[in-house]
Amino acid sequence: MNSTHTPDCSVGRILGVDLHRISCREAAQLIGKWAALRSPRMVLAANVHMTMEAVDDKAFRTIMNEADLVVADGQPLVWALKARGFADAHHVRGQDLILAACRTAEDRQLKIGLYGSTERVLESAERNLMKMFPRLDIVYSYAPPFRPLNAEEERRVLDAIDRSEAQVLFVALGCPKQEKWMAAHMSTVRAVMIGAGAALDMIGGQQPVAPRWMQRSGLEWIFRLSSDPARLWRRYAKHNLRFVALVAIETTTAILRTHFSGFSGTRG
Repeated sequence: MNSTHTPDCSVGRILGVDLHRISCREAAQLIGKWAALRSPRMVLAANVHMTMEAVDDKAFRTIMNEADLVVADGQPLVWALKARGFADAHHVRGQDLILAACRTAEDRQLKIGLYGSTERVLESAERNLMKMFPRLDIVYSYAPPFRPLNAEEERRVLDAIDRSEAQVLFVALGCPKQEKWMAAHMSTVRAVMIGAGAALDMIGGQQPVAPRWMQRSGLEWIFRLSSDPARLWRRYAKHNLRFVALVAIETTTAILRTHFSGFSGTRG
């Protein structure tokens, strides 16, 4: 975790992944400060899927832990943090973070860029964002082809982002592709890059949004699975039960270690 870039923000670790215990409002303010300086930063919204990708891939875990800000997008991560004693853990959904960042950008007259997803999604997302934030300055929007870009194409994309002077760039390529893309371009993109995931689809109305009560109760994954079972069932089957089991083992081990450490100290 690049803690030197994120002052006054506590961190909790779950399954080897560092998560900032920060509210959505605080995160948006921090993003606004960085963006005003056109400071290259990487912001991630971690959920169970992303966390388990980090468990399975050490290199990806390094990318996550070197990010400037990682919020807990997903109630199960918040529960896991609180079970470890981090009572101040906050649930910060990716969609809420993007909207809060846009509100900050509108207030501070910061320039926004969109990269990833599809042309249809970006057009819908841009249209809806402008309805919500009429003074928002969206200066860049590009949906790349669904294949790796060659060196020349990649150079043109980076040049276009730079010329646009975007200060906040929402990157919607899906996990873990978007995180790897941001990490690879930290030295060339002078903007706060935020992993958007499916949030732009939700903002654009291409993907339904779970009711707030389902979000708060940790049932959003059920809503999403029912909305797109063909795409998501394998992911959830692979990750969700393992996440619960590994977190239970880690939490129990930590509690027992603390208990016996205290017992040994008393006897000594």
